[in-house]
Amino acid sequence: MRIRSLGVIDDAVVELSPGFTAVTGETGAGKTMVVTSLGLLLGGRADPALVRIGAKAAVVEGRIVMRPDAPAAVRAEEAGAELDEGALLISRTVSAEGRSRAHVGGRSVPVGLLGELADDLVAVHGQTDQQGLLRPARQRQALDRYAGDAVAVPLEKYGAAYRRLRAVAVELEEITTRARERAQEADLLRFGLDEIAAVEPVAGEDAELAAEAERLGHAESLSSAAQLAHGALAGNPEDPEGIDANTLVAGAHRALESVRSHDPALGALAERIGELGILLADVAGELAGYADDLDADPLRLAAVEERRAALTQLTRKYGTTGDVDGVLEWAEKGAARLLELDGDDERITELTAERDGLRSELSLLAQALTDARVEAATRFASAVTAELASLAMPHARVTIDIRQVEDPEGVDVDGRPVAYGPSGTDEVELLLAPHPGAQPRPIAKGASGGELSRVMLAVEVVFAGSDPVPTYLFDEVDAGVGGKAAVEVGRRLAKLAKSAQVVVVTHLPQVAAFADRQLLVEKTNDGSVTRSGVKVLEGEDRIRELSRMLAGHEDSVSARAHAEELLAAARADA
Repeated sequence: MRIRSLGVIDDAVVELSPGFTAVTGETGAGKTMVVTSLGLLLGGRADPALVRIGAKAAVVEGRIVMRPDAPAAVRAEEAGAELDEGALLISRTVSAEGRSRAHVGGRSVPVGLLGELADDLVAVHGQTDQQGLLRPARQRQALDRYAGDAVAVPLEKYGAAYRRLRAVAVELEEITTRARERAQEADLLRFGLDEIAAVEPVAGEDAELAAEAERLGHAESLSSAAQLAHGALAGNPEDPEGIDANTLVAGAHRALESVRSHDPALGALAERIGELGILLADVAGELAGYADDLDADPLRLAAVEERRAALTQLTRKYGTTGDVDGVLEWAEKGAARLLELDGDDERITELTAERDGLRSELSLLAQALTDARVEAATRFASAVTAELASLAMPHARVTIDIRQVEDPEGVDVDGRPVAYGPSGTDEVELLLAPHPGAQPRPIAKGASGGELSRVMLAVEVVFAGSDPVPTYLFDEVDAGVGGKAAVEVGRRLAKLAKSAQVVVVTHLPQVAAFADRQLLVEKTNDGSVTRSGVKVLEGEDRIRELSRMLAGHEDSVSARAHAEELLAAARADA
């Protein structure tokens, strides 16, 4: 990892060991910046105050080695990133103005993607994480995580039943609480449907009636016009001397027929005039029929107008498109909605039966979930207790109290007031009895700061066998620990490092001595500018740093001897 212009660090390269890396240094030297840098790479909040004074931006770059099929690698490739010889390159830039940019595998990505990758890459533990472990909800999550499929499988089934029960309860509540509104809606629909059924409208009927009304209202003028047109085409019997179109066309046809044999052109024209005569005769016949069939009955006109008025009233009230077709569309939808509303009683019965069945099923699933947690809790507590014995707490005993959350309004099939939540009915709490004769108490009350750190470490060591996260970061979780307990903390961290990468920010030489690699964050001052750097300690440099951590200064003969002894003991233990 390379860090530039972040806090007191000007430019530093942090080389982490695949096993156990300890980060040490004087208070205020910038050890926290190493943790902060990792936090930025893992999607942490970008604070412009972290940018080194005088710099435009802080930059953190990391190279993470992983398998191509690792979940983080797959997710990164889905975002368009590429692995570089089995490693994923990640960078995060924070400007002094507060803007933040992220790149993964050479591709610019949203910062949120870093947080997604972090879930599969690093488990971060610090003083605040210890406080998180004090919450029962976190303790239940920790137990479930340890139990694996034994809890995950029944929890998935329980979750599905719980979500369905919530949905059924919401629908049932909505139907029953809105019963009056639904009854009013049903009454309005019935009234409207009855009103439409009484008229019995037909699709397109309003347009046909409008045309008929127009025709009946002008029957006399239409009849007169048809008769005049017929006379002009076929002649008027009352005026035998009158000239009509049919007579004139017939005369023209005869004139050409007499000479058509002399010129084909005139023959063609004669045929066309003959066709014209036929067309005129047809039109004249239709005009005569129209005039004879035209009904000028005022009673029919009154009936048409009355029908149109009834349809217009329906259209104004129910016509979504302004015509009878819109009325019919409203009636179709209204009938379907009324059927739904009338089925509420039946639906209430169905939902009530389903709710009761789900409650019974949920009770059985919750009990199966509780049984799985109890079995896992026994193994988990025994394993953590064994680890505490190796952390200089030989007489401490960890137990897990699993109890069901009570709710006066939540009664299960056995009549017990139990609250069903999204993760079951169980409340999980870690209890610690630090010495013989002590009553088990919640770790928040029964553990000192140093004991809490060791309980936290013991929990992580137990998790290590089943946790897929490849890297653990501990930020001074050894606070409040010293002496023999500190040595045991270092030993257990080294054990954890055999199955995962472990990075520890520590002030304890007993812990740092067990590290495969020790990094020193040191501050320098040239009189005008203060900066920190990171270097790998080896040989004499590492002994000097351990001596400083032991005695406060690196030149103490006794401290050097003690430092050499710590290193020798750690190597022998490995």
